[in-house]
Amino acid sequence: MATFREAREALLLANDLDLIDDEEMLLLYDLNRSKNLDIPHWKYEKFELDSLSDDECKSEFRFLKHDIYTLLDVLNLPEKITCQNRFSVYSEEALCLLLRRFAYPCRYEDLVPRFGRPVPQLSMVVSETMDLLYARFGNLFSCLNQPWLSQANLVDFSQSIYRKGAALDNCWGFIDGTVRPVARPGEHQRVLFNGHKRVHAIKFQSAVAPNGLIVNLFGPVEGRRHDSGMLAMSGLLPMLETHCLTPTGQPLCLYGDPAYPLRVHLQGPFKGVALTAQQQLFNLSMSRVRTAVEWVFGDILEYFSFLDFKRNLKVGLSAVGKMYIICALLRNAHSCTYGSTTSTFFGVDPPSLEQYFI
Repeated sequence: MATFREAREALLLANDLDLIDDEEMLLLYDLNRSKNLDIPHWKYEKFELDSLSDDECKSEFRFLKHDIYTLLDVLNLPEKITCQNRFSVYSEEALCLLLRRFAYPCRYEDLVPRFGRPVPQLSMVVSETMDLLYARFGNLFSCLNQPWLSQANLVDFSQSIYRKGAALDNCWGFIDGTVRPVARPGEHQRVLFNGHKRVHAIKFQSAVAPNGLIVNLFGPVEGRRHDSGMLAMSGLLPMLETHCLTPTGQPLCLYGDPAYPLRVHLQGPFKGVALTAQQQLFNLSMSRVRTAVEWVFGDILEYFSFLDFKRNLKVGLSAVGKMYIICALLRNAHSCTYGSTTSTFFGVDPPSLEQYFI
């Protein structure tokens, strides 16, 4: 099937050969005009990762060049990413395109000079790569039965939190919900509207370890949902009861804000107005270490700022929830490679990329 540009060139030739008159040519020429910008992608060189410096890679993709190759190896992507229309690109270019797309708010038109491909191809490659990563590694956010979350490591996590002044000596991580604003939808606006933040949004529930990694990520759910409702929907409590124990069988817990119910494996601050001095000290000590979960949410938006521009996030037109999950996965990969503010604060090293993407 001919492209719009080829059709217009054929019309000009037909008019030059007097096969159609000027009026017919103008009419058909206008009908064969794409609604998208016709950017001359063929004038730009094809993407070559080896031609970029480390500084360029760090700026555009958030990873150094040799770390991108390491990430490619552990992700074990196929040699070529093939889209639904059978167009294919090498996985190296596909991963870099995905990283560049989410690194900063931009249009696909802005990526044409770097990758030398038309906008439809760029869009298809990003979507296909995102789907592939989600299918392969989405379970990392829904399962606690992972080698780096062994009982011995959970005990180490709890000790690192306790050493930073926490009142609980069996708390190994923190749980919280995050509200991600999206563009105002054309339909079902009440469903997505969050009354507390007064924005249309989707919500996620995250559990974070002191090594800076997101352990569990549930969502997206409608912006109007309460944190306790997300907890019930996620099925996290039964997983905590099964996996969060010391080698001697003692329970380990997550710590959350007052919105969460109190359970053996899920603790929160003391509630009420007339708190004793001890209770106030408990709340203060735990709130100081609980801010680590907010640092992780901030890291996702710092390294992948595309998610912080809500006009780009159109529910019903884009896989907004999947975008956030993939960026959280890439942020975990970044923390495994370079560490994070959270891991430095608690003095706990994250696992290697090979240990995380096992």
